[in-house]
Amino acid sequence: MSLKAQIQSDIKDAMRAKEVLKRDTLRSLSAEIKQVEVDERIEVNDERTIALIQKMIKKRNDSITEYKKGNREDLAEKEQGEIDILSEYMPKQLSDEELEAKVKEIIEKTGATSGKDMGKIMGMSAKEIGALADNKRISQMAKKLLG
Repeated sequence: MSLKAQIQSDIKDAMRAKEVLKRDTLRSLSAEIKQVEVDERIEVNDERTIALIQKMIKKRNDSITEYKKGNREDLAEKEQGEIDILSEYMPKQLSDEELEAKVKEIIEKTGATSGKDMGKIMGMSAKEIGALADNKRISQMAKKLLG
């Protein structure tokens, strides 16, 4: 079953179980997928769906930061709940040790020696690591290894 079909099925299950937050979160993801399909006239595959989920999670993390600055813990908690739901559809993330090994390998392949080479590292890591770790973690690890 494709990820898109799984999401549709889970929307129906959430409706039956009256899980409002899950239903609404998955509906917004489904709408995001449909929007890409209409705009680009393509059928979204699992890889693209994961990229959309990553984008949605990043938006919600940014919102949490802003809500906490404004002392709106209630809204921050809602956003965190949505992140938890969306994260269920992401592939298992690499552990710090696995990520460090991958980034070391990429640094060796690119011949990077300083922070000026971050573009090369991030470009190659997007291809090799993909959705197994978010770009923020990859960047922090690369800075740590280079610094």
